[in-house]
Amino acid sequence: MTMKNTAHTAETHTAEKLLAHYNSYPCMAPQDVFKFLHQSTFGCEHIVTDEKTAVDRIRREAEELRAVDATTKNEPLDGDFSRVHLGYLATGLSAQTLGKLLCLSSKMCTHDVGELERKLNVARRLVAEGRLPLDGQAFSEEVDAWKKQGYAPLHHSEAFRAEYRPAYRVIHNRFVPFIPLLARLDTLLAKGPILLALEGGSASGKSTLGDILQSIYDCTVCHMDDFFLRPEQRTPERLAQVGGNIDIERFMDEVLIPLHKEEPVNYRRYDCSTATVLPAVQLAATPLTVIEGAYSMHPSAQGYYDLSVFLDVERDTQRRRIQRRNTLRMAERFFSEWIPMEERYFCETHIRSRCDMIIPISDEKTD
Repeated sequence: MTMKNTAHTAETHTAEKLLAHYNSYPCMAPQDVFKFLHQSTFGCEHIVTDEKTAVDRIRREAEELRAVDATTKNEPLDGDFSRVHLGYLATGLSAQTLGKLLCLSSKMCTHDVGELERKLNVARRLVAEGRLPLDGQAFSEEVDAWKKQGYAPLHHSEAFRAEYRPAYRVIHNRFVPFIPLLARLDTLLAKGPILLALEGGSASGKSTLGDILQSIYDCTVCHMDDFFLRPEQRTPERLAQVGGNIDIERFMDEVLIPLHKEEPVNYRRYDCSTATVLPAVQLAATPLTVIEGAYSMHPSAQGYYDLSVFLDVERDTQRRRIQRRNTLRMAERFFSEWIPMEERYFCETHIRSRCDMIIPISDEKTD
């Protein structure tokens, strides 16, 4: 795609987002347009001072606005962020977790003034064409005045606040698909320690989600990749078994059974570079323990988890991710060898239906 076509696509996307936003909020004033574009471009960094303050403000706002009405709405902005409604607090999501997401999102913000001005030019054009029904001269004057202020962050207009009572936080789209899971985890954690399984195919984002959970909950994450078969175990008979290409016996003995019994967990990690098992390490005991990886929901492990999640990656997304991360030779092994084994395992052991939650995964922007 040429630079000209890319720019045209970006402008079209901005126009579509702005018009959809206006259709949802026809009482918008120019400053509400500016706020939408500012958040789309710069995210939420300007409203975050520290985590405690962020959490306290979320709690206070939820109480003052009576926002915890179970309205679970995500509004994608024109970029990498979404507005996440405070109503998620009524579904079990804690103010602590939402505040943590806000702080993590603030570290992923950019400062591309040129991008903001490109979006503003799209807004000017929509106003001039009458597609965004605001006064053209007044809108242009307000844009110029805002530029002189250095595009400072804005509040919603009084009309917008009175009509729509906005109650949200701007969260990076990296986290948005997992908010229902976080609400479920917060509900369970309020009752005691839990053990979570993250299942899914290659390149579905299991490790990424494990990292996200670790950054939010400071939890222990155990990887199924640490339980690859040793070379001497890779017999034709073993590899012919459904789910037989993982050392499920060692995983059960060293990790899952001790966790279930609340005993110390010492396990040995498989080292791919040497094809050997390393000396034992001890897993730290944390309220949330995550088992991440394909085969974590192996039939032998059924009944051990408090919650299980299947990351259902869209096929084209999986292919693009694998090709981007691997050499041609290694990618071909995924497509011809490992993914067919995973799919057979998922199908014959009914993994999707046995998991408590299914989360669709795609590289497309959050909708």
